[in-house]
Amino acid sequence: MFHCRERELWELNKRYTKEKFECVVIYGRRRVGKTALINEFCKEKPCIFFSALNASAEENLAALSKAIYEKEHTDAVTAPVYHSYDAAFTEITRMSEKERVVFVIDEYPYLAKAEPSVSSRLQHMIDHTWQNGKLFLILCGSSMSFMEYQVLGYESPLYGRRTAQFKIQALTYKEMTAFIPKLNVEQQALLYGITGGIPHYINKLEVENDIDEALLENLFNSAGYLYEEPENLLKQELREPAMYNSVITAIAGGASKSNEIAAKAGMESNVCAKYLKVLLELGIIKKETPVMEKQGKKSVYMIGDNFFRFWYRFVPKNVSAIQSGRISNVYEAAIKKHFADYMGLVFEFMCRDYLLRYEENLPILLSEVGQWWGTDARKKKEIQIDIVGTPVEGKEYIIGSCKYKKEAVGVDELELLKEYAAVFGYGTAYHYYIFSKSGFTENLRKLEEQGEVRLVTLEEMYC
Repeated sequence: MFHCRERELWELNKRYTKEKFECVVIYGRRRVGKTALINEFCKEKPCIFFSALNASAEENLAALSKAIYEKEHTDAVTAPVYHSYDAAFTEITRMSEKERVVFVIDEYPYLAKAEPSVSSRLQHMIDHTWQNGKLFLILCGSSMSFMEYQVLGYESPLYGRRTAQFKIQALTYKEMTAFIPKLNVEQQALLYGITGGIPHYINKLEVENDIDEALLENLFNSAGYLYEEPENLLKQELREPAMYNSVITAIAGGASKSNEIAAKAGMESNVCAKYLKVLLELGIIKKETPVMEKQGKKSVYMIGDNFFRFWYRFVPKNVSAIQSGRISNVYEAAIKKHFADYMGLVFEFMCRDYLLRYEENLPILLSEVGQWWGTDARKKKEIQIDIVGTPVEGKEYIIGSCKYKKEAVGVDELELLKEYAAVFGYGTAYHYYIFSKSGFTENLRKLEEQGEVRLVTLEEMYC
């Protein structure tokens, strides 16, 4: 079943109705739902859907020829192979003269790797033939660096030929409730913490009524689809998966600076930097810098993909129990007991999303939302502010705290926020937000009534 992506689907259909040539680039990390979006768009439309292979140019030409042939011969088992890509594209031109045809090249980087001239060939077809017709061309890829530099980039033969581009992102915590609406808000938050809003992972986890049961069946199970997913993805995307695994393991173990990661992974710093760059491009890790500061010595690396973060947190240390089939005996103590701690960082990102996308009565016009950390010179200690919302203009900031705990949050948290805001020091005025899974004390609620703070519960974040 297709969920979400309504904006992208609406935009694609709007362009389709115009009957003009389109070259739409769709890209994003693996498993995020690009192909599902394209399939939904292509329903009941004349379509040639070619999924490129990680194979030779000849094998890809045969697969493309079959996709073209199946457009008019739906029951075809075999198909004649065109003698060249130019001949195949010429046949597509002929088809699109009779009706508006959607021509999809999925996994375009595979085709470009197998046949390096294909981008130039497509450019020639667009410039001399297709731009005056009504073909609807879609180029889709999971290698974000390739799509951004080799398709959308200035050096690409295809530069300037695209008519639209969509970078497909993971779903927000609120969007993904469409998949399993019967779960309560705490279960929805945990599901987001596990899957990171990646539709493929939500589907493969196969939650019916109980997340614990689904985890034991589909993730903490050596026969489960998700058990080896991070390793399989690294093998699929990268030539040295073991080295990348070492880097991710180092970050998951608490290393956050490049030199710390290199030391923990057992490699030279300059070598480690190359692996970090690739993992950043894949979206598996991210680099965080305190708001208002430039990237530099204070920047840190962290796992940016929730599923990878969850997997590396809980699977490696429980491999023996999983492979011996004893995991259900230790699940409560070794895994579930730590969910609240694990969800702390996830909740911070949920709260950022809430401010950027869902809060309707913001006190300032936000430019960005991040976190800030630094030194309290007076007390000689490091402090961290979970949320700092910066203004488009002016000197008023949002300062926030996120608590994913069983206890109600009290007045002392607001006092601490005010103390931290003074250390932050960039603003002339601050608007305080406190987010809590378990609510707030009566005294803090009274201060909200007086306008001193805005209090947001997990329940309210899902309203």
